[in-house]
Amino acid sequence: MAAPRPEAEERWIVLGLITAPYGVRGWVRVKPYTQTPDGLSRYPTWWIGVGGEWRPMRVEGYRVHGRGGIAKLEGCLDRSEAEAYVRCEVAVPRSVLPETGEGEFYWVDLIGLRVESLDGSFLGEVSGILETGAHPVIRVVSERERLIPFVEQVVKEVDLERRVMRVDWGADF
Repeated sequence: MAAPRPEAEERWIVLGLITAPYGVRGWVRVKPYTQTPDGLSRYPTWWIGVGGEWRPMRVEGYRVHGRGGIAKLEGCLDRSEAEAYVRCEVAVPRSVLPETGEGEFYWVDLIGLRVESLDGSFLGEVSGILETGAHPVIRVVSERERLIPFVEQVVKEVDLERRVMRVDWGADF
C-alpha cells in the first residue's frame, strides 16, 4: 500500500527526532515530541526530513524504549543505513492527526493566532510555545515579544475558527 500524499498546502507536524542507530539491524532511536513515548506508534508512515526534503517511510516496527522509542524503517537494513537518518525529523501531515474534542486543540494550531487582551487590545500573534516544566508559556510577538503563561487564569478563550485567543493580560506587561 502506497503512503498517502499530503496536499501541497498541508502543514507538516514534526512529532519527533531520530537521534541514533539502535543495534546492527537498521533500527533507530527516536525522541518523540508526543505526549507519551508511544505516540508515534499510531502512524504507519512517517515523513522523514532528509536534506531539506520530506520523504515518506513505512514503519515496520516501533517500541517504547526508556523515555523514547526505537523504530524499524522499511528498507533500513543495517547500522550504517540507520546512521544516515540521525538528526532527521519525523513528521506527519496535519490531516492524519486524531480529531480533537470540544475545547481541545493541538499546540501547532495555536501558532499564528491573533492574541487580544480582554479589553480588545492587540497584543500580537502566537509565534511559539515553550514547555517550562511548571506550565506552558506562549510566545506572542508584535512590536515586542511577550511571554504569557498558558494557564486557565490567563487564557480565557481560544477560537480556532476566528483565529483569535483572548487573554487576561495587560498591554503594558
